[in-house]
Amino acid sequence: MNVGKTLFAQVMEFVPWKTFSRIIERHDGDAGVRTLGCADLFRVMAFSQLTWRESLRDIRALYAQEPTVLDLDASVYALDATTIDLCLSLFDWAPFRSTKAAIKLHTLLDLRGAIPAFIHISDGKLHDVNVLDILPVEAGAFYVMDRGYVDFARLYAMHQAGAFFVTRAKAGMDARRVYSDPVDRSTGIICDQRVILNGHYSAKKYPEHLRRIRFKDPESGKTLVFLTNNTTLPALSIAALYKSRWQVELFFKWIKQHLRIKRFLGTSENAVKTQIWCAVSTYVLIAIVKKELHLDASLYTCLQILSVSVFEKTQISCALQADRSQSIELPAANQLNLFNF
Repeated sequence: MNVGKTLFAQVMEFVPWKTFSRIIERHDGDAGVRTLGCADLFRVMAFSQLTWRESLRDIRALYAQEPTVLDLDASVYALDATTIDLCLSLFDWAPFRSTKAAIKLHTLLDLRGAIPAFIHISDGKLHDVNVLDILPVEAGAFYVMDRGYVDFARLYAMHQAGAFFVTRAKAGMDARRVYSDPVDRSTGIICDQRVILNGHYSAKKYPEHLRRIRFKDPESGKTLVFLTNNTTLPALSIAALYKSRWQVELFFKWIKQHLRIKRFLGTSENAVKTQIWCAVSTYVLIAIVKKELHLDASLYTCLQILSVSVFEKTQISCALQADRSQSIELPAANQLNLFNF
């Protein structure tokens, strides 16, 4: 009997459609559309994300009680970018090198829940550091970045906005020591210093003291030099904050493996960006479902279940249980074992 709603229909109920409609009206998204409006296009794209098996900011309230990095009473974000290679003959609007095209997905990941708080899609030529010019900065928050984002004028603007940054120093950084704090070298911390930049132009761009921490990683044996404008956290906590940056690398790896962003349904700039936004929106939507229904299953498990059962008519809270597959008992085999003597 055809009774009840499909799992896909139940998932779509978690989309804030009133807000969605207001955004469509604000940007005239359906202007000139005859058949497939923005809402229907999103449903189609979300369906393609879920059923392909490969497989924002407004959902922070759902993850507000999640533990933060090092239990800090502040938001912690990891900023990085990943490159998605394209064929130059098909995507000539996204030049990268002489023989290939590419786009970059610049992402600010909220480490409480691994939820993207900001995403900017650019061509492959845009340098990562330029994203700092359009990044929304939250006072009191920590922004963890690799040394590709070291630009002293931009870092000083972040400092003046009341935010904290944690990054790595570039090789050959010209700075002089002003003061050194005592350290316990057995922890891996070699030195914890206050420094000021020596270069004429660098000193103009960042006229205040920076904190420089030299740390020897006990696992790899590498010596890392961190830069931050935070002067209160212990040096080991700064090192741990930088280590947490790898969560954004894992996020990129995850979405490339499980969301449909390697092959595109269209070749225009708008088609590619729409597909990427729909992929990320699908990721966030499943994160909403997982949190609202208090599911123990991972996001990957939820997407895997939905990818093969979007047309099943069962309660979504039951369908997305992590142990669902384990609860299915296989019938006893009637076939005799040939090797059972």
